[in-house]
Amino acid sequence: MMTGLACITPGAGLVQSRAAMAMGMLSGSIPWVSMMVLHKKSSLLQKVDDTLGVFHTHAAAGLLGGLLTGLLAEPDLCDLILPKKTRGAFYGGNGGVQFLKQMAAASFVIAWNIVFTTIILVTIRLFMPLRMAEEQLVIGDDAVHGEEAYALWGDGEKYDPTKHGWNTSCVCGQEIAPSPYGNGARGVTINS
Repeated sequence: MMTGLACITPGAGLVQSRAAMAMGMLSGSIPWVSMMVLHKKSSLLQKVDDTLGVFHTHAAAGLLGGLLTGLLAEPDLCDLILPKKTRGAFYGGNGGVQFLKQMAAASFVIAWNIVFTTIILVTIRLFMPLRMAEEQLVIGDDAVHGEEAYALWGDGEKYDPTKHGWNTSCVCGQEIAPSPYGNGARGVTINS
């Protein structure tokens, strides 16, 4: 759903329903392929800690939407909104120009994001590390902060083993040491 919204946003009001449905189908499959196939094959993408798949959900789907708008923008709808005679490339005429404009705009946004995100991250790195230490990552992000992201056993309540059923220090046949983080999450590493 998120990829569909990111994809249709550039073309909202400019594409016909059938084009919007095609954009929706493509926005469900192309970002999925970028996340599940390309991400696993790209050494650069594997170095990026993108737990929520933000790059694939927003960048891939947004770029797809912008480029498809340059192809599928319907002339009559463009006349209602845009000041100049504009059309998508599939409608002939000067449509190819609109597609080139969409590509130029996408390139500008990509360059802008790379430059300013790099500046922001370098500035932050002057004051604090951008990534947790490897031993903290093994313990787990939640355990290091002493809280649960999704406290499914209560509304914001911390995990209490005596109250919530885990009255043993044995998980999957392995003894685990008590958490030094109080009743927060415990990082359990199971070696198979």
